[in-house]
Amino acid sequence: MILRILAQRIALSLLLLLLVSVLIFAGTQILPGDVAASILGQSATPEALANLREELGLNAPAWQRYFDWLGGLLQGDLGRSLTNGRDIGEAIGQRLSNTLFLATTAAVIAVPLAIFLGLVSVLYRDRWPDKLISALSLAAVSVPEFLIGYILMFWVGVQLGWAPSVAILNDTMTFWERLHAITLPVAVLTMVVLAHMMRMTRAAILNVMQSPYIETAELKGLGTFAVIWRHALPNAISPVVNVVMLNLAYLVVGVVVVEVVFVYPGMGQFLVDHVSKRDVPVVQACGLIFASVYILLNMVADIVSILANPRLRHPK
Repeated sequence: MILRILAQRIALSLLLLLLVSVLIFAGTQILPGDVAASILGQSATPEALANLREELGLNAPAWQRYFDWLGGLLQGDLGRSLTNGRDIGEAIGQRLSNTLFLATTAAVIAVPLAIFLGLVSVLYRDRWPDKLISALSLAAVSVPEFLIGYILMFWVGVQLGWAPSVAILNDTMTFWERLHAITLPVAVLTMVVLAHMMRMTRAAILNVMQSPYIETAELKGLGTFAVIWRHALPNAISPVVNVVMLNLAYLVVGVVVVEVVFVYPGMGQFLVDHVSKRDVPVVQACGLIFASVYILLNMVADIVSILANPRLRHPK
C-alpha cells in the first residue's frame, strides 16, 4: 500500500511538472518586446528582423516550438541562448551551483536554529523567552527581505566593515572566502525563513502537547523537556518536515530578490538579466529549474509525512 501511495505521489509530481512547463512556455510567449529587435537594435531593417526570426525559429507555430522544447528537455538539452548562442545548460551550471551553495548554507544555519528556538518557546510557553522569540520572529516575517538586505548592507557592510556589502564570487576563492563573501545574503535568508519555521514548529508541538498520551507521560513524572523531546517532537515531525521543506524550496526558488540586492552570481540574477534581454529560452529553462526544485522538495515532504504516519506505515 505504501509503495502504491509513493508511486502516486511521484506520478502526480511529474504530471504537475508537465503542466508547469506548459504554463512557463505560455507565459514567455506573452512577454512584451521582440527578441529579434532586442538583439539587432532599434535601427534594424524589417528584412533583417524577418531573417533573424526565421533563423531563430520564432516564426514556427507555438505548439511546434513547445514540443521541440519539451523534446529537447527530455534529452537533457535546455537549448541555446538567443542573445549569445551559448548552451544554456553550460551557462546555468555555475549559476545553479552558486544558488545551491547560498541556499544550503542558509539552511544549515536556519533549520536547526528554528527547531531549537521552537522547542525553547514551547518549554517557556507564555513566559518572557517565548514572548521575546515570538516578537522577534513576527518582526522578521513582517519586514521585506530587500529592506533587511539594504539595512545590513549599509550597517554591517559599509559602516562596520564586518562583511562585504556585495557578494561577488570567483573560482580562485577558497571555501572560507566564499562563506565570508555570502555572509550578508545568508543572514537575510536565515532571518526570513527562520521565523516561519520556528513559529510553525512551536505551533505543531503545542498541538501535540494537548494529546492524552502527553498527559500520561507527565503523570509518570517525566520532566517538561523530556516530554517535549521524547514524545511531542517525534509526533509533530510531519508538519515540521512540511514547513522545513517549503522553506528550503523558498531558499532555492525565492532567492531572486536577495541575489539582485547583493549582486550575487546565482540563478536569480541570471534570470533577471535575461528577462531584460527577452531571452526566452533562458527564461524558460530557469523557470523550469525553479519549478522542478519546488515540486521535488514538496514531494519529499509529502513522502516523509506518509512514512511518519503510522496509519499508513501499518495499514490494517
